[in-house]
Amino acid sequence: MYNQRYYFIDNMRWTIVLLVLLYHVFYNYNSLGVFGGVGGFSENQWQDTICMVLNPWFMSLLFIIAGASSRYSLQHYTTKEFRKERTRKLLVPSTIGLFVFGWILGAMNMQGAGSTVPQNIPVLIKWLIAAASGIGPLWFIQDLFIFSLLLLLVRRVIDVESVDRWLSTLPRWGHAMIMIILFGVLLITSKTQIDNPTMGQGLINLYRPIFYFVCFIIGYYIFSSEAIHSYLAERAKGLIIVAIGSGIYFVIRYYGMDYTLPIIIQSVWCNLFCWAAVLAMFGAFKRWADKCNKYTIYLTQSSFGIYIVHMTICTAICLTLKATSLPVWSIYLIAILVTYTGSFATWELLRRIPLLRWCIFGIERKERK
Repeated sequence: MYNQRYYFIDNMRWTIVLLVLLYHVFYNYNSLGVFGGVGGFSENQWQDTICMVLNPWFMSLLFIIAGASSRYSLQHYTTKEFRKERTRKLLVPSTIGLFVFGWILGAMNMQGAGSTVPQNIPVLIKWLIAAASGIGPLWFIQDLFIFSLLLLLVRRVIDVESVDRWLSTLPRWGHAMIMIILFGVLLITSKTQIDNPTMGQGLINLYRPIFYFVCFIIGYYIFSSEAIHSYLAERAKGLIIVAIGSGIYFVIRYYGMDYTLPIIIQSVWCNLFCWAAVLAMFGAFKRWADKCNKYTIYLTQSSFGIYIVHMTICTAICLTLKATSLPVWSIYLIAILVTYTGSFATWELLRRIPLLRWCIFGIERKERK
């Protein structure tokens, strides 16, 4: 029974969320042809490298963390309680929340993409279109809700405690073999991307349901194990070197290309960088960040809400600044500052309004905020 709090997993989660905010500023201004955004400033922008460094691995790691966290949650919840909690925390914000808050992002997305909606259609229809266009980062929790339900079926077949006992008996070379095998599994499942020029840069490949479900299951069965935590922590320095090396090669090899294209996502080099970064993050945080203070506790409690609202703030400021004649460097600086401060401020405001905090964040009235 897992009664302790894994602070390093909490710290990884909020760190990735903060990186997501940074990523979306650079993503909004990318010139690589990545689906969405408000447009770049020139054909060749060195700052697009930031997106290439983060995109291959940070959402994969977030799903792995979600899988591991699901194991710990199921130690304290019954199946019925877990399903109910996931419905409230994931399904409500990604459905009802779209019509309460997400439509704002949808309206800006249509403006940024140059979409035109006939002016003579009813306001209600415009609102529905905006809500449907405002999914933004909520694709993650939509995926996660489905994965959580599927997990309840999978765990009936494969007992996680048996897997954990088996992992704890393996020698270190056995753990190394598991990491190699899992890399192969992710490489194979990455081939499930739809290789179609009209879809390869769009929402179809954003969800990556098979690949991310495999990440989620790997998190639940493998990365929730203390034996694996220990193995990765012992090799953290070496894993960091491999991750940096594979990341440099990936950026050099695909520099200037749309990093969301299936031909890149399916490549050995993209998946090698992804897996090396995942292992390095787990090892580094277990070794050096398995602790907490009042600031990390606050970020742990706030990261989910910040994730939900950040894209609206980010897109608003990016659209506004794009229309100015400010120097490019100052546009990025202002956009980053406003995205971070605005996301925190919006979360702090909305979570204090009872009805809105339930619709947007899935927070119950009695729940401690």
